[in-house]
Amino acid sequence: EVQMVESGGGSVQAGGSLRLSCTLSGFTYDPFDIGWYRQAPGNECEMVSHISRDGETYYSDSVKGRFTISQDGAKKTVYMQMNSLKPEDTAVYFCAAPRGILFKLSMLHEMTCEESRTYTYWGQGTQVTVSE
Repeated sequence: EVQMVESGGGSVQAGGSLRLSCTLSGFTYDPFDIGWYRQAPGNECEMVSHISRDGETYYSDSVKGRFTISQDGAKKTVYMQMNSLKPEDTAVYFCAAPRGILFKLSMLHEMTCEESRTYTYWGQGTQVTVSE
């Protein structure tokens, strides 16, 4: 059974930092890339970042320069270091990976989160709250 377990969320003040982790298990293939979505109440779901198994990275404009995604292949874990956090970063953050070897997160940028769920596995989410 595929599992993606996120951790590292919490509450911080603006300007603070958090590091999210996502550990994968149960995959029978090596996903091309792994990444993070976020969903805030009343806001559109957003693809925040992803990293390919070759280390190629993507960041949305809203987090570029503040967030850094990385991976530890041996631990099957992806990390997202979030610095200079802003109140607008408050959201539930979900780790995601493509369903099967035919799909890549990089192919899904124009899809809504609901549409992308057809092609991705998601974790249960971890809450990040940034206060003024």
